[in-house]
Amino acid sequence: MKKTPTGTAVGVEDPYDHAGVCDHVTGDGKCRYAFEHGEHDPEFAAERRAGEFACPVAEDEWEWADCPHYRCRQHDRECARCGLEERRQAHADERPLLEEHHLAYDDAEDVGHEITVFLCRWCHAKVHGSWARIDDDVNPDPEAIAAAEGRRSAEQSELSFESAAERFDGED
Repeated sequence: MKKTPTGTAVGVEDPYDHAGVCDHVTGDGKCRYAFEHGEHDPEFAAERRAGEFACPVAEDEWEWADCPHYRCRQHDRECARCGLEERRQAHADERPLLEEHHLAYDDAEDVGHEITVFLCRWCHAKVHGSWARIDDDVNPDPEAIAAAEGRRSAEQSELSFESAAERFDGED
């Protein structure tokens, strides 16, 4: 299993099995990185410009792992392992239920791609602390469900309507 530089497991054998479309690819198959950040890699940008900024992966010339600027961050706000959905509270300093989990790290074999998914705090701890895998078929931890339900209850109480007459009834 792939490891972090400190030796803890990341929960996958191959990060690219869990990666999706590059964050830099537009809907029509163009490379946004070469267009917007060409000064960071002028040679790469010049090659893309010559091809009207076409993404080599979208053109079936490369695999994602071949692109030096590939980046894929999960945008679904749910745990990639157990499916727990994020419930954020506005104006609250509570720790989020979900955390970003990096599947790829800079090392001798890696080109430095950023591949991240969201894991709930409980799955994140299990993946880094044991041999738990991202693709395990698991249900949310009971503590995770309780935390999400607690936030859901707080949301519901905020949405309830109470008229001024009800709020101030009996106050003189």
